[in-house]
Amino acid sequence: MKYNLFTYLFDLFYPNLCIVCNENLLKNEHHICLTCLHGIPKTNFHLVTENPIEKRFWGKVNVYRGTAFFFFQKGSPFQKLLHVLKYKGNKEIGELLGKYAASDLLESPEFSSVDVIIPVPLHPRKYAARGYNQSEWIGKGLSDILGKPMDTITLQRVKENTTQTKKTVFERYENTEGIFELTDMDVLKGKHILLVDDVLTTGSTLEACVKALLETEEIKISIFTLAVA
Repeated sequence: MKYNLFTYLFDLFYPNLCIVCNENLLKNEHHICLTCLHGIPKTNFHLVTENPIEKRFWGKVNVYRGTAFFFFQKGSPFQKLLHVLKYKGNKEIGELLGKYAASDLLESPEFSSVDVIIPVPLHPRKYAARGYNQSEWIGKGLSDILGKPMDTITLQRVKENTTQTKKTVFERYENTEGIFELTDMDVLKGKHILLVDDVLTTGSTLEACVKALLETEEIKISIFTLAVA
C-alpha cells in the first residue's frame, strides 16, 4: 500500500511522458508511446535499391546500400526525438530507436548481413562536452538486434570542425575534408560495414567517413541514419 502511494505521488510530480505527444506512458512503454511509435513516418528505404539516400552519394563515394529509419521534417512532433537524443542527454532513446529500426533491417538480406557496425565518431573534445556519442547509442540498439559487433576504435575523428549549421552544401563539404582517419588499415579488410549516424542532411560528414574507410582494401560500406531530412 505504501509502495503504491509512493509510486502514485512520484508519477504525480515526475510523470513518465511520451517524448513525442507528451501523454502518460503505460507500464511497458519507454520514452515513446506505442501510438506515436506506430505513427513514425518510416522511409522503408531498406527494401528499395537505388533509393534517394543511395542516390545522394552517387558520383561522390562508393556506397553499397543506404537507408534511414524515418523522415525528418522541421516542426514535426518527431523532431523531438532527435532533439532530446542530441541535446537533452536522453541517449537511451537512441538505443531504443536503434532496436526498432534494426527489427525492420532484418527484412533486408543486405543490411542484416553486415559484419561490423561503426558509428560516426565525435571529436574527443565534443565527446567530453556532451558526455556521449548519440550515434554510438543508435549503434548499440542496432548491434543488439542484428547481433553484429560495434567498432568505435578503428574510425576516429582527428580534426574538430566547426558546426555545420547554416553552412552551404559546398561549405559543409570543405568543413569535413580530412577530419576522419583509420587507426588500423587492415582490421576492416573484406568486411561489410554499416556506418551509422543520427540524421542525414547533405551527407558531407558521412561522405568524409566513407572516404576514410575506403582506404581499407576490399571493404563494402552501407549507411544507416535514424532520420533523413
